[in-house]
Amino acid sequence: MDLKFARRAVGAAMLAAILGATAALAQPAPVRVRGTIEKVDGLVLTVKSRDGAMLTVKLPDNVAVAATTKRSLADIKPNDFVGIAAMPQPGGPSRALEVLIFPEAARGTGEGHYPWDLMPQSTMTNATVSETVTKVDGHTLTLKYKNGEQTIIVPPETPIVTVVPADKSELKPGATIFIFAATRAEDGSLSAARVTIGRDIAPPM
Repeated sequence: MDLKFARRAVGAAMLAAILGATAALAQPAPVRVRGTIEKVDGLVLTVKSRDGAMLTVKLPDNVAVAATTKRSLADIKPNDFVGIAAMPQPGGPSRALEVLIFPEAARGTGEGHYPWDLMPQSTMTNATVSETVTKVDGHTLTLKYKNGEQTIIVPPETPIVTVVPADKSELKPGATIFIFAATRAEDGSLSAARVTIGRDIAPPM
């Protein structure tokens, strides 16, 4: 096998694995971690979560790491596959809290519309952009997924990111992280096989 092709395949598979956890919605609710690394001891992270709690997170030797990088409204185009956390609005389209432009290798990840815990009553829609319309208050996106569609307004200040492969050496004090699916042990510690870090923007998911 061509070495360059093999590397691309591994990278694509890793990104799909990192982002693919959203497809397991029928399983018990995962423990999501959003916070900042305070300490690194080998493969054990001490994380200050967004609510101020100090968490211990254990990682395997082969932990998969991805990094969020900035994108803009101009980067969102028809046929992109995106994940948008949003807040429902009375009598109108939901307003986006963040937008993740999925790499092509992760197209179809967690497709659908469902509750999300970024904020109380927020939702997540992973779907294909079918139409973009520019308005005074931002872009209006029409997203289509199997058996449904959503219209979401993306205000200009909305964080917009994509993810790229990263190295576990980037897991260091001060780094902001997002863990989609950690598991909790009897001693209260957490373990996670995948971590997303903020490279030039904190993971907004």
